Amino acid sequence: MSIEKQLKQKTYHEMFINEHENSHPIRVLGEAFQEEAEKDLPDLSQIRFAQGEVYFHYKDFEAAIFKWENISNDLEPWAKKNTADAYYELGMLSTAEDIYTAIVTDNPTLNTEVALQLFSLYIDRDKLDAAVSVMKKTINANPDYPNVTEIARTFFEEQQDWNNAIELAVNEAKRTESPVWFDMVITYVEKGVTKSLAPSYFSQALILLFGLDKEKFEQLVSALWNSYKNEETYLSWLSEINHLLLNLDLDRNENWPGLSMLHKETYFSFIDGRYFIKKIQEFIPDLLTNWLRLADQANVVLASAAVLSWNELFPASISTTIVSEAENLISMTETDMDELDECLTLFDSIMNWAEDHEMGKNHRLKWLVDQLIDFDTQHIFITGLSGSGKSSFVNTILGEDLQDSPTSSVVMFKNDEELAITEITDWEITNLAGFSDFQERMDRRRNALESIIEFKLPNAFLQGNRVAFIDTPGLKGSLHERNEILKSLHVADNVLFVVDANVPFTEKERSVLTQIQEVAPDIPIHFIISKMDTITGEQEVIRIFEETRSTIQTYLPESQVFAFSSQYEGGSQLKDLKEFIQSINNSINIEDKRLAKLLFYIRTTIASLLQKRIDVENQLLESVRWNEEMLMKLTGAVNQLKDTEAQKAKAFTKSYRAFKDAIEIDIAETVPSLLKECSVLIKEDSNFSKIHLELNDEMNRRLQAYLEEQVMPKYYRLLQDWIVRCKEEFEEGQEFLNEMAESFNQMYGDERLKLECDFKVLDDWRRDMDRMTSRFQLDSINILLRRTPSQFLLKSAGKLFGAISQNKAMLYNKYKSFVENEDYAEAAKLVCDQFFRPFELFEKSLERDVTMFFKSPLTMLNRSVEEASAGIQTNQEMLNNMNANPEMFRDPLTLFEVRLRQFEWMTVAGKGMQTIY
Repeated sequence: MSIEKQLKQKTYHEMFINEHENSHPIRVLGEAFQEEAEKDLPDLSQIRFAQGEVYFHYKDFEAAIFKWENISNDLEPWAKKNTADAYYELGMLSTAEDIYTAIVTDNPTLNTEVALQLFSLYIDRDKLDAAVSVMKKTINANPDYPNVTEIARTFFEEQQDWNNAIELAVNEAKRTESPVWFDMVITYVEKGVTKSLAPSYFSQALILLFGLDKEKFEQLVSALWNSYKNEETYLSWLSEINHLLLNLDLDRNENWPGLSMLHKETYFSFIDGRYFIKKIQEFIPDLLTNWLRLADQANVVLASAAVLSWNELFPASISTTIVSEAENLISMTETDMDELDECLTLFDSIMNWAEDHEMGKNHRLKWLVDQLIDFDTQHIFITGLSGSGKSSFVNTILGEDLQDSPTSSVVMFKNDEELAITEITDWEITNLAGFSDFQERMDRRRNALESIIEFKLPNAFLQGNRVAFIDTPGLKGSLHERNEILKSLHVADNVLFVVDANVPFTEKERSVLTQIQEVAPDIPIHFIISKMDTITGEQEVIRIFEETRSTIQTYLPESQVFAFSSQYEGGSQLKDLKEFIQSINNSINIEDKRLAKLLFYIRTTIASLLQKRIDVENQLLESVRWNEEMLMKLTGAVNQLKDTEAQKAKAFTKSYRAFKDAIEIDIAETVPSLLKECSVLIKEDSNFSKIHLELNDEMNRRLQAYLEEQVMPKYYRLLQDWIVRCKEEFEEGQEFLNEMAESFNQMYGDERLKLECDFKVLDDWRRDMDRMTSRFQLDSINILLRRTPSQFLLKSAGKLFGAISQNKAMLYNKYKSFVENEDYAEAAKLVCDQFFRPFELFEKSLERDVTMFFKSPLTMLNRSVEEASAGIQTNQEMLNNMNANPEMFRDPLTLFEVRLRQFEWMTVAGKGMQTIY
């Protein structure tokens, strides 16, 4: 055993007692100490050091410390370390720490042992940062020391100090090139504890591992790739790893299935419409380059197509060497990919994106695609000019009169066990209840071409020939209408063009056929000559058929022609027609042909969505302009209505006050006269002590009669006349609002505004007038019972002198003069106030009532103003967003086009098929 090992294990004392195994170590060392002490120049340090070890092992730590404190030779550093160990065992951790940290030596073993002890001590004292620090220094100084790195790894893992654990594993992997440490790194990555580290942290280790073990290299790269996938550093990782891979000598023949799949998944995640092009443009070229360099056999064609399609979109972004290699590989390599499934996945991605971005559900397009993947059924597109006999031909084949008038929509007739009729538009799918609903749809003309009718019914002819008929409206009218009809043409495998035997193959029909060939040049066109029964004579029938067929085949050499009549014997004609249908049907390569049509629909969908974006922007602009115009007009209408309301309220109040003032004048003039006339009631024999009471009562009775019999009827008539005039004014206002509403509704294109005023206001007025004028009761007015000086004297005199006969003449004259000359203005005012008091609330509420009359129209106009303002704001915000981020719409569609082009490279072009554009 080496001295250093003895010192580490505290077995240095064994060299003194090996020959005295039967004696106690303390006795042996004591005798050796005495023997050494007797020498002239004794060296007791070694024996003391050994004695300290023995005391330590027997847990006599104080004795051990005493011995080790007296060491002065080369063992002194070890003695200090052992002394600290003893204090450690005694629990005097602070003292032990001081001694450990004071040891200075060049001995790496001793330094490491001291560090390990400090490490344990720091853990015991919960000084974890210090423990980490001393352990990292130890590893840097002496990483090969036994168990140092393992102790550190265990500690870091227990503390979940993943950064230091990862640093240790990566550094040791690079230092030792040991598979064990690389496995540890992979374990940490898969555990998910490396995500916070920069991707570049692992680059050197990856480069080293590539040269050591390529399989483990792929394993580590895959683990890192997946760990960064959902992190913010994902793009940094892709940049780092692809730059690294570009500088490595990758060989496709070495088989990299994991990396190939990761490149594939990443590339497709980038082009699925979630990313802006400017964000991924810098990563894609390196990603595709590396994918092509390491793609396995199952993905080499896909990788090549991806390179070529991206290079078409961004020329020169990928090196010409890689592009050339991709062209060679795609032309020489077979692929067994599920083309239809890949194509449908792309189509579904586009549809989902369109729906998520409120571009419509596109039910009609989805339905057309569903028909294309029904490979068991041939689709025959039946068309012709209006009046050619097409409907009769369809009815005869289907065995029933399904159409008694020309169709207005495209209808697909399919065999099925039960009758089911469905209308499909871009925005909805509607199940029709039965034939009557179907006929109603056929009679409809407005927006009819925006829908397709799927008519399923049990039919022996369709079932036996495994065909579906696509019947169309007669081709007439504008070029646009014909294009709308021919939108469904690509779902067909053949076209049956129906011509009239009486005027076969006219110039107009040639023009339509040219249009069909322009739309779908690869779809075979065949002909039905209808109404053959209208031709007189068998020879004439044969002549017309032969001449027509010759003319057609001169124009379209591959076309076949069938003569048809709804009057011919049904069974025989259907048998001939069955042979004709079978002769024109061609199921060879139907999957490839349908696939090409599916690609056509995908491409036209992308183009239509791009156009929709332009249309949406134009619609928003138009909507903003229209709403601004409407806002200006509606605001003007609101102001105009408010002016009208104010004008009516003012006019009604003025006219009401005018006749009220007239009544007031009448009362003011009549009441004094009426009261003065009461003087005739004064007689010379009157009881002058009570005459003032009698006169006051009589005056009130005469006032009551006057008001009830003269004033109130007159006032009632004036009120009724006033209400009639108000009604006329209100009706005039309503007529004005009706014209206003009609004008606005014309602009809206809808009966949106109904500006109906509240004529119940007039009913309320009439009811109030009837109630307030039905009867009037005047509260007694104090006319002659007041305490004015004149009245007081007169009443006093009447009471004092009224009983004396010779004084009656004087009192008579005084009373009569007083009644005839009294100023009754105040009494008249009291009468007037009492008369009009019930009408005060009515008068005060006139303005409010006029407001109530116009309230509903004003509310509706204000609501329309708010809607117009909200429409402007909403549409302007949408416009601003579209203009600020045009890539939000454009980029996903561009990337869908990349996927489409990629697919075309792999399928249609690779098979030598003609792509439909």
